[in-house]
Amino acid sequence: MVERDQIFINGAWVAPSGDEVIEVINPATEETIATVPRGTADDVDRAAQAAAAAFGDWARTPADERAAILRTLAELLENRADDVTRMIVSEIGQPITLAARSQTAVAVRDLRNFADALKDVVWAEPAGDAMVHRRPAGVVGAITAWNGPVRSVCLKAGAAIAAGCTVVLKGSEVAPLTSFLVTELASEAGLPAGVLNLVSGTGPEVGEAIAGHPLIDMVSLTGSVRAGSRVMAVASASIKRVALELGGKSANSVLDDADVTRAVEVGLEDAFRNSGQVCGSLSRVLVPRSRLREAEEIAAAKAESYVLGDPLDPATTMGPVATSAQRDRVRAYIQGALEEGCRLVTGGPEAPDGLERGYYVRPTVFSATNDAKIAREEVFGPVTVVIPHDGEDDAVAVANDSAYGLAGAVWSADAARARAVAARVRTGRVRINGAPLDMRAPHGGFKRSGIGREMGRYGIEGYLEYQALHG
Repeated sequence: MVERDQIFINGAWVAPSGDEVIEVINPATEETIATVPRGTADDVDRAAQAAAAAFGDWARTPADERAAILRTLAELLENRADDVTRMIVSEIGQPITLAARSQTAVAVRDLRNFADALKDVVWAEPAGDAMVHRRPAGVVGAITAWNGPVRSVCLKAGAAIAAGCTVVLKGSEVAPLTSFLVTELASEAGLPAGVLNLVSGTGPEVGEAIAGHPLIDMVSLTGSVRAGSRVMAVASASIKRVALELGGKSANSVLDDADVTRAVEVGLEDAFRNSGQVCGSLSRVLVPRSRLREAEEIAAAKAESYVLGDPLDPATTMGPVATSAQRDRVRAYIQGALEEGCRLVTGGPEAPDGLERGYYVRPTVFSATNDAKIAREEVFGPVTVVIPHDGEDDAVAVANDSAYGLAGAVWSADAARARAVAARVRTGRVRINGAPLDMRAPHGGFKRSGIGREMGRYGIEGYLEYQALHG
């Protein structure tokens, strides 16, 4: 049992203004594993004042000094990799092998990418007779997500700090422990007092206080469309900049000349990573109509190959979803799809066999058309839908027929053809024939998937403003 009873303001761990706490639940055991302070608007005010006071000096710190601190932080985080991974497993239930590879190791790489990318930012350039400079946006409110608790902190706080901004951080109340550890390590790495401040708490209390605080110049949130809409509404009162990384309903588009088996299997691996709790997951599989049955069989076999169980067991390949509310929500989507008449290929709303405890959901595959609710709304669980298409143009039309535009994939035996099709898909990123993601490239979406980009140089530039000097 971990009991955190302090928040971090102006370089010191201090008592919060209130005495309420938030319980952290292990989703595999349903046991309380930690408590953290339930922060208040007063705590946000103290943090914002500290960040505002520290901003001037930090903004003037040379970029190479900021890069050195980020590299030290990355090294310290890497040295604590086992601790970080076990925290993630206990908080969100992701299997330990997958968490180590896709969460902890990638967060370390993100910090190093930011340090490396600082040299690539164009800090000053002429525009006619004027000189255009890039300046830090100011104090940033960073509101992070529970599905990637350490990565979300590093992507937001790391990029903002690299840009010369100061930060008021709210880690997710579902998975807050890694935000405390990263904050400790940042101080150990030499980050000056006030540059990074941590207030734990809920969205309606701490999140809204951050979005509305007059000393906070910009808010960056990863979360649902509803949360993003609320942050925009609150931030608009003071005309704050917002960066929003929201939901997705991404299409895995398989063309008629593709290797259907590999495309469907790799697509499902993407869709079901972290128990489907990934905003960019390929939750729609678009296949040629003539190969629909074949694709369904491949998807069923792949889904049924997952081993559900204790996320600390290396043999487990799928853990629980993160909360009881999320489990109930996902199961309700599955039941609703059945009632709507979608064809269940495998899985279902029932609890998995042999798992009496934990927030587990069966890996589920439906076959439907793109107008089904299960094909249009983000489920955020291990649920995917196979959808037929009638050729390349139809595949593009179906892929784009979504309120979201975060990610996608295109498969073809002809890589040039796949890239040409990908260029027509209105999403922030597209994988060609299963290529791995390069974390130096930008991540973010079109439409309801958000505003702005994260990762690499593009993530840093999201926290910069232009200033033109004439004469």
